[in-house]
Amino acid sequence: MADPTNHNQAGEVAPSTVDKQAPSVAEEHAPSTDSPEATDIPTANAPDPKAANPEDNPNAAKPAPASPKREKPAAAAKAATGEKPAADATGEKPAAAKAPKKEKAPAVEDKPFVEFIEQDYLPALQKAIAQKGVQDLQVSFAKQKMPITGFESAEECWQIIGSWSEIGKRQFNLYFPEEDIQGKKGFSCNEGKKPSTLESFLIDERKITLDLLVYGLVQRLDGQKWLGRN
Repeated sequence: MADPTNHNQAGEVAPSTVDKQAPSVAEEHAPSTDSPEATDIPTANAPDPKAANPEDNPNAAKPAPASPKREKPAAAAKAATGEKPAADATGEKPAAAKAPKKEKAPAVEDKPFVEFIEQDYLPALQKAIAQKGVQDLQVSFAKQKMPITGFESAEECWQIIGSWSEIGKRQFNLYFPEEDIQGKKGFSCNEGKKPSTLESFLIDERKITLDLLVYGLVQRLDGQKWLGRN
């Protein structure tokens, strides 16, 4: 007689070994919460991410992108090559370089000697003497012998000759033996007679200017009492 413990009741099918093990396997790998979570149970349709080819398997793990190399700023790169920075993205132009200083115009005293006397000194001298009350002044500029007693053998030199006929004929001569306003200068004057004395003129001044040359001669004529009410 068969052992009743080894047989099921009639009509019942004994569970297989697989069915008995399935619950324990599911509990081991299934999450305990109701929310869906990934498990490590392999499926038939999903290939192993580690073994699959990334080109064929979209689920394959992709390598982390390499960090990009930091490039030098454009301004620093241009500065290293000596290139001037251009306008930036905002449209602002770089600070302009300082404009070179303007050179000063050459002074009238730097002109050639003859040009300075004819263009600048004679007109300024005539105006200054006229302001002192002399209306019939005549001036000339010539290179000739000195009209002084004892200087007949001296070489010709440039002279400014001025004269007017108030109370007889008054005449003065301003001499430039070196053809340079900064060089030696002489002066003589007379009233209808040949002058006998040659005076030094503006010998204590370090630098001769147009204004000083005019002022010095006017002062000398005023000291001779030839100007104004003298």
